[in-house]
Amino acid sequence: MKREIITTSDGSSTIHLPEWNEQYHSIHGAIQEAKHVFIETGLKLFSNKEINILEIGFGTGLNCFITFLEAVRLDLKVNYLGVEAYPVLQNEIEKLNYVEELEAEDFGKKFDEMHTNNWNENFAISDVFSLEKRQQFFNEIDSNNEIDLIYFDAFGARVQPELWTEAIFRSMFKALKNGGVLVTYSAKGSVRRAMQSVGFTVERLPGPPGKREMLRATKK
Repeated sequence: MKREIITTSDGSSTIHLPEWNEQYHSIHGAIQEAKHVFIETGLKLFSNKEINILEIGFGTGLNCFITFLEAVRLDLKVNYLGVEAYPVLQNEIEKLNYVEELEAEDFGKKFDEMHTNNWNENFAISDVFSLEKRQQFFNEIDSNNEIDLIYFDAFGARVQPELWTEAIFRSMFKALKNGGVLVTYSAKGSVRRAMQSVGFTVERLPGPPGKREMLRATKK
């Protein structure tokens, strides 16, 4: 499948899949979307404790890198598990401009480490941040009462509806600790109903630029 590096509205890059007319991040701003959906409505709920994060769709590593920068800023201990069935190629990673756009040149080597270190191994990015990239399909996740926060950043239900089913959200519910939270850019009614059907309490929240709403689901 053809893949192109494009620039989104906030100046940050993403990967575009013309055949699907789908991107790894919002065309209205990759960095803006990541900060709004995953940091502002997710991570900042847990800014006073050690936190275990599961990312569904590690992709370009943008969400992971922004979370790392926040962990350093807040001195927040983060254990990060990123799941990806089809890792992004290194030559694509090298064309992304996240380090420059985030004005994080001092941590450029850390972004490189996130991608060059081995898959399926846990390694320390810093004293406050550990990362495991796990290459597996989402329906193979079997975590049980281990996760505080899930970043659900799969490709949209329009192109991959099988990633937004009750079965997937049931495994997400199982993975979370009581009080755990899942955040996603999606606001589709079918997604919200699938979350509710497996036990989540779901909120509609204002979305990032280009989207009216997003969803946050809590295991209560």
